[in-house]
Amino acid sequence: MKLDRMLGILTILLQKDRVTAPELAERFEVSRRTIGRDIDAMCRAGIPLVTQQGSGGGISIVEGFKLDKSVLTADELASIIAALKGLGSVSEQSSIERVLDKFHAKSDAVVSMREPVVIDLASHGGDHHSEKIELIKSAVLSNRLIEFDYIYEKGESHRRIEPHFVVFQWTAWYVFGFCLDQSDFRLFKLQRLWNLQVCDETFSPRAVPPEKQDFEAWVTEDREHTLVALFDPSEKHRLIDAYGPYCYEETDTGLRFEISFTKRDYILTWLLGFGDKVHVVEPRFIVDDLKTTAENIVSNYR
Repeated sequence: MKLDRMLGILTILLQKDRVTAPELAERFEVSRRTIGRDIDAMCRAGIPLVTQQGSGGGISIVEGFKLDKSVLTADELASIIAALKGLGSVSEQSSIERVLDKFHAKSDAVVSMREPVVIDLASHGGDHHSEKIELIKSAVLSNRLIEFDYIYEKGESHRRIEPHFVVFQWTAWYVFGFCLDQSDFRLFKLQRLWNLQVCDETFSPRAVPPEKQDFEAWVTEDREHTLVALFDPSEKHRLIDAYGPYCYEETDTGLRFEISFTKRDYILTWLLGFGDKVHVVEPRFIVDDLKTTAENIVSNYR
């Protein structure tokens, strides 16, 4: 997770001239201290980052490293991946001729029909699934079907798809392809699939309709939400340790804390760690999750 977070940080810096540590900490739902350690590790790996203190300061990539902010070639990506060491396992054998094309801050993922690995520079973070990615890549290059078991909000199912590429979108890895069961293009989260196998059956690649190439529209479970919560003043030190000294507002009813998040399970687990020292105001689905979890805990001890 740490190495994938570094890649997420790097994609943000390729889009923005400067970003602050609190912004990164909020985006990746970690402490500022963790972000500081990530930045130090990236610098030691050879990524030329600079940090400026004070008003208007922040973290940025040294000028000159990005010859053209709108273009990232496959060779440049390979150098970055090599510098971050473990990220090289995302693609052990680099045959990428052009993984990324021109992009800007609000661009969607670039679709490359010649390369099965697509990294969306409008995304951040991600889970590491090198073995699955390599299997899918081999299937794409040989035009072979893949099959796997998949779990989603409606239950579990077995899927057979014509894989087109892997997408790194909003903190997670997905495989995009034509689902034979649904007779349509679908996006499947790698973390939710298992028993992945490459089939002997081959297929002829289909043209991907332009409307299906908006990967952000496919991702619903990782959309950004806003948490508003009131913490007991006794928890001030924990909030500061996680998100810095200016992450809350003191009110008559407690420490008002507001932050954006994408990982529902993570934020729920984090809130449960505060026990009865926190009261969630919104979103409603987090309130319901907390109630359900609390009821289940009580039931376990009856």
